[in-house]
Amino acid sequence: MTPAVKVLEKAGVAFHLESYEHDPRTPAFGEEAARALGLSADEVYKTLLARLDDGRLVVAIVPVSGQLDLKALARAAGARRASLADPADAERTTGYVVGGISPLGQRKRLPTFLDASALSLEAIHVSGGRRGLEIRLAPGDLARLIGAREAPLRR
Repeated sequence: MTPAVKVLEKAGVAFHLESYEHDPRTPAFGEEAARALGLSADEVYKTLLARLDDGRLVVAIVPVSGQLDLKALARAAGARRASLADPADAERTTGYVVGGISPLGQRKRLPTFLDASALSLEAIHVSGGRRGLEIRLAPGDLARLIGAREAPLRR
């Protein structure tokens, strides 16, 4: 199992794993997950890493139906600017490959921000730590486990 699943099992949090056949040619991993599992793009969330103007890395979790508002993320993190992190930095820092980065079980714990839209849902889907694996869980449980702060991040 992935580090993400191990974190959930250790915490005793209710979750459900859903897998699908990942197409290595897909350019949009989150949209692929929603389509393959027959889910709304509003309930599947992608995990992105961003670099703040002071050099810190942060995690943003937003629905695949929208885009990350980098200005909103910077404000939430107390910075002036944010830009998406280099994929190699994201992989090295989290221990996951791009397209399979889970907000759970990352190699290094980073400040994490969860889009406010998640809290209005009973459950959301996030990456299970590899391409083709999704975890369904309550957004409040996710936020608590990873110490995420809620903020409007979706554009």
